Amino acid sequence: MSEPNKRYLELVSKKMPKSRHLTTMFRAFWTGGTICMIGQAFTDLYSSLPAALPEEDVSALTTITLILITAVLTGIGVYDKIGAYAGAGSIVPITGFANSVVSPAIEHKREGVVLGLCSNMFSVAGPVIVFGISSSVVVGIIVLIFKGAFV
Repeated sequence: MSEPNKRYLELVSKKMPKSRHLTTMFRAFWTGGTICMIGQAFTDLYSSLPAALPEEDVSALTTITLILITAVLTGIGVYDKIGAYAGAGSIVPITGFANSVVSPAIEHKREGVVLGLCSNMFSVAGPVIVFGISSSVVVGIIVLIFKGAFV
């Protein structure tokens, strides 16, 4: 390696901020855990309603509630601050998906409803949905093939 390259790498290593893995992991862990605890609290609340909802409805209602809260927090700029603090802890639960749908829509709202909000809403989440559906089809075909072979 040439002398200028060595000096450059030394300079980069001196200027590069030190990684704080333990702090980052702790923030992600407790934030993601708190989001999950809030979800569990909504599940418990909806389960204790006198209407006696079926378990599937309680799960769906909890998911919808978390998505709604995240969409509102993203819209007013709070969820981005949570994400900056917590990192992956805020994107792993369903709230991360809601944030990935709402954020691009908010960024492009000046372009109008159709060309701004609607066309950019799934710019981040769309590929995730397509990959999830495609991989589930592939796994389903593999299971079908092997299940048929062992029956």
